[in-house]
Amino acid sequence: MGTHGVLPEEQERPQPFEVDIELHVDLRVACRSDDLADTIDYGAICDAVAHVISTEHYALLERLAARIVEVCTADTRVGGATVEVRKMEPPVATSVAHVGVRLER
Repeated sequence: MGTHGVLPEEQERPQPFEVDIELHVDLRVACRSDDLADTIDYGAICDAVAHVISTEHYALLERLAARIVEVCTADTRVGGATVEVRKMEPPVATSVAHVGVRLER
């Protein structure tokens, strides 16, 4: 849940968001060692992304997606990320399941 959007109501009333994340990481060491220390802790990434969505505020989904990419690539082992952000209850006149953006870096 977060308060992201251009309209005043979106900036005040929390609404649901969904996020898909793909990380580009060299996993050869982790594949051999079977040790969490040799890879990315996706639980920690999920917690950090949830924190961004619930505590930060952006007008555009594009900026929110870019911020999530920044969080995901803070670990130097991450060579890139693809992030898709969906607003599940967009305030639009047409009936849609969601609106979203996909950002690759």
